[in-house]
Amino acid sequence: MKALNSFGFPVLRFNFRGAGLSEGEHAAGTGEIDDVRTALDWLEREFPLPIIFAGFSFGAAVGLRAAYADERVRALIALGLPAGMVPTGSGEDRVYDFAFLRTSTKPKLFVSGSRDQFAPPGKLEALVSRFADPKKLVHIEAGDHFFEGRLKEMRTAIEDWLKTEVLNKTLPTNH
Repeated sequence: MKALNSFGFPVLRFNFRGAGLSEGEHAAGTGEIDDVRTALDWLEREFPLPIIFAGFSFGAAVGLRAAYADERVRALIALGLPAGMVPTGSGEDRVYDFAFLRTSTKPKLFVSGSRDQFAPPGKLEALVSRFADPKKLVHIEAGDHFFEGRLKEMRTAIEDWLKTEVLNKTLPTNH
């Protein structure tokens, strides 16, 4: 949030249905895709600017699915993207399918901790290698899934990528 805001982008953070104090019930990812689309609609109405999608963990997995084909979204950022089986707490593991990113030509940044229990470096590298270019994968050394103690490094990775790969290449020069 702070990395995008430092470039003057308005940032919208929200809880998915059934999380925190939000209304509704968790919908196993399907309804949450609609939540992201609703958020994109709101951003477009309130701030007529190019949109960069950024999501963390489940939010990245669900949000990428909503944002990758949306023409309003110029670039994609996934933090802590789950690359293996993720326990849900209900006794079932969740596995995400990201095959849709094999054809997405939007700039994509993936940032993960080198000790992320839901995205071991080898699995994440293999997954990202199948995605269409342009893409970049950054491992934050000694970072866990939540980037505990490594938020500065995560922010720097996002800011550096935005400067070199996105702002000068895909966004209008008047931004």
